Parts: sequence; C-alpha cells; structure tokens
Amino acid sequence: MEKRKLLIAASCVASMVGLCAALPAHAQFQKPEHAIKYRQSSMSILATHFGRIAAMANGKVPFDAKAVAANAEVVSMIAKLPLAAFGEGTDKGLPTRAKPEIWKESAKFKEASDKMIGEIAKLDAAAKGGNLDQIKAAVGGVGQSCKACHDSFQNDDLK
Repeated sequence: MEKRKLLIAASCVASMVGLCAALPAHAQFQKPEHAIKYRQSSMSILATHFGRIAAMANGKVPFDAKAVAANAEVVSMIAKLPLAAFGEGTDKGLPTRAKPEIWKESAKFKEASDKMIGEIAKLDAAAKGGNLDQIKAAVGGVGQSCKACHDSFQNDDLK
C-alpha cells in the first residue's frame, strides 16, 4: 500500500512539474523573491527524492527497485527547474545561500549544472534497469556533482 501511495504521489508531482516546466520560467517570476522561493522549493523536492534513493543505495533502508525508479523519475524531471530561477536580480530579496559567484561565473555555474543533469540522467537510466550496483554508482556520480556545485556556489554559513 505504501509503495502505491509513493507511486501515485510521484506521478502527481511529475505531472505538476511537467506543467510548470512547459511555461517560460522568466514569466513566472514577477519579483526576485518569487524566483528565490521557487528555486529553494524545487531544490528541497529534489533533495527529498534523491535522499530516498541514496538511503536505499547506502543500505539505510531496504532496497525497492520500483521506489528507486519512481523517485529517480521525479529527480530527473525536477533537476532543471531551479536553474531557471537564478536570473539577474535573484541574488537579493530573501535570505539565500547562493554565492555571488553564480552570477559572476555564470559559465562555470552552467557547466556544473549541466554536469549534475547529466549525472541525474545516468541515475534515471540505472534506476529503470533496477540493478542496485549500477544505482549505487549513479548515486555516487550525482552526489559528487551536487557537492562540487555546492562547494563552489553555495554559502554554507547561512544554513
């Protein structure tokens, strides 16, 4: 029953994300605060679903291939959403852990974002295959790409 609820919830989230992604991102944000809330919310959802996969890959919770696949699908769909919310002027307006380097070194930030999206695509493919060893390797790749980006572009002093 719990697995069914997870799949239904993931499907609903995926549908909503798909609808949101179809809209031009810049038109969604009338104020910098809206963009900041949007990217923080999408990062939170991303972290939650990736965390569920990582917990299984690390043996902290029992492995469930269907749950991994459902969570990986959500991660894959949500991964691009926060990126649209790092537009000009979104470095101020609300407390944010984003470092100024995001806007000063935009090419480097885009490269790090592209790397993360590529690693997430590998995770999604591994999750669809259901092989735990491949999933573990893909989780490691995603984790490394997230850490590299956070090390360069996230201010940990504001946690």
